[in-house]
Amino acid sequence: MISLIAGNSSKDLAKKISKKLHANLVKSDVKVFPDGESKITLKGKLSKSKTIVVQSIYPPVDSNLIQALALISKAKEYSTEVIVVVPYLGYARQDREFLPGEIVTMKVLGQLFKGAGASKIIVVDIHSKIGLKHFKIKSENLSAISDLARYFKKINLNNPLVVSPDQGGKERAKEFADRFGSGFIALKKQRDRKSGKIQIKTGVLDEVIGRDLILVDDMISTGESIIKATEFLRKQKCNRVFVTCTHALLMNNAEKKIKKAGVAKIISTNTIPGNSSLVDVSSTIAKAIK
Repeated sequence: MISLIAGNSSKDLAKKISKKLHANLVKSDVKVFPDGESKITLKGKLSKSKTIVVQSIYPPVDSNLIQALALISKAKEYSTEVIVVVPYLGYARQDREFLPGEIVTMKVLGQLFKGAGASKIIVVDIHSKIGLKHFKIKSENLSAISDLARYFKKINLNNPLVVSPDQGGKERAKEFADRFGSGFIALKKQRDRKSGKIQIKTGVLDEVIGRDLILVDDMISTGESIIKATEFLRKQKCNRVFVTCTHALLMNNAEKKIKKAGVAKIISTNTIPGNSSLVDVSSTIAKAIK
């Protein structure tokens, strides 16, 4: 029998995955001391052959990362194989040196996961696949696009059109549109590397007039890109704007700001638990583990 450790950041998702795998669920009890240190106690027996660790690394990123490494290390003491499922992998945007002197933190993470005893890492819609090249263990990136598209098929939409907020997400929007059964477009966005300021450079878009739009992204952090895209699209006289993404971080009151910009609903997966986490990816993850 395989065992599955439910990390503190992914309790519900881990429980769903364990049921689908018929795995022995091992809960982790976390106590945080006044100085910020985490003390973890496992509740249950670990398998000698294979243990799966499920822990998303979202804010507080550093605490959840340390906890993930601690769980991997403990699992390795008992099991010959440790599969680590990190539904949302923090630091994935730091996969290369964009400006001189920047540290490629993903390279550090690769060393840490291997050193802790991970045999394989499974992630969902990583921000850049380049990041996984820094892991010198088996790695797999899963897509949640099918799960998200399936959810939208249940919503009654008026002549829907899929929109990517930038050219970088064009392939993602195309894949979503193909699975959903609609057309797609990609906006032209410009971001200043130093200030982070965003501008939409697309011209007039007659094809969005009166249509329901689905803005598709991999992750939403502060929501600035989504807000700029929504404001632009509303000016083009579209109908409702829905936003969907795999990972909804929604930092600094982003959810409220996005809705204020004119978004009807935000729909994300349960890689990060929250108000918008309406799409379950446990089947996709369980299938990859099997």
